[in-house]
Amino acid sequence: MDDDADELIRRARESLERAYAPYSHFQVAAAVRDELGRVFTGVNVENVSYGLSMCAERVAIFTAIAAGARRITAIAITSAAAELLSPCGACRQVIAEFAAGDTPVHCLASAGEARRWTVSDLLPSGFVASQLRNR
Repeated sequence: MDDDADELIRRARESLERAYAPYSHFQVAAAVRDELGRVFTGVNVENVSYGLSMCAERVAIFTAIAAGARRITAIAITSAAAELLSPCGACRQVIAEFAAGDTPVHCLASAGEARRWTVSDLLPSGFVASQLRNR
């Protein structure tokens, strides 16, 4: 990984212990960099009514947007699990809303395995705003 990815992963890992996962015990943390170079973190927050839970990726992105960000330029995701993970479908769609197709998405498992995708790798032919403008 490059220095940018290393920093984002480090920031995500630092926030991992703050994940609220009393039901699944599956802690996830994310860090995003915005167009101004600011870094925002998020953790998954579960609810006893699972549908009300929120993934770490969306928490990080929504925190960035609430702080004034409009574009996400890099994302890092990590978990306490030994296996490598990737964003769920809902997170992929939210990422595509705020990041360009070539935006890097870095993932790191607790066992050390790492992988880099782009937003387009994770959501090929995604649903985007321009499709609504043509209606």
